[in-house]
Amino acid sequence: MGIQPDTWIRKMALEHGMIEPFVDRQVRKVEGGTPVVSYGLSSYGYDLRVSDEFRVFTNVFNTMIDPKNFDEKSLVNMQTDICIVPPNSFALARSVEYFRIPRDTMTICLGKSTYARCGIIVNVTPFEPGWEGHVTLEISNTTPLPACIYANEGLAQVLFLAAVSECEVSYADRHGKYMGQRGITVPRP
Repeated sequence: MGIQPDTWIRKMALEHGMIEPFVDRQVRKVEGGTPVVSYGLSSYGYDLRVSDEFRVFTNVFNTMIDPKNFDEKSLVNMQTDICIVPPNSFALARSVEYFRIPRDTMTICLGKSTYARCGIIVNVTPFEPGWEGHVTLEISNTTPLPACIYANEGLAQVLFLAAVSECEVSYADRHGKYMGQRGITVPRP
């Protein structure tokens, strides 16, 4: 990169809209000193926040999960400050932030250790060069107990990998099926 990673991320966010809204520091407490799962700019990445929109998996309708023919009846929609993910279950959510990834950048997104230490796994695929949108977050509760997910707090860390040059064909050039997604996006065939 030639410059400090946090300086590069700040520059790209503020000058090119790479992350909106952008928090240019690590937030660990909010108004009144209440602790939160941290979010915002970190040394080598950005800790994104989960919004208050969740889709929790249910087997009430005995549907089957099929990525080529996804039945949305397998999900219960919720808007809440604290989402309870049932034991050994799964939820979808979205980031508060909207990302615009440059053509010379790739990201890796990993769950935060605070949640991982509670048996909550966050799986997010890489953000490819040229992709933009809200991030659909996959949250797995691997424990035999209900798990709390806190809206508007950190859930995953995005690490940015800058290339020496731009890619030949970007996600946008390929008209990727998740380009420009807003809200929680379920599998598309």
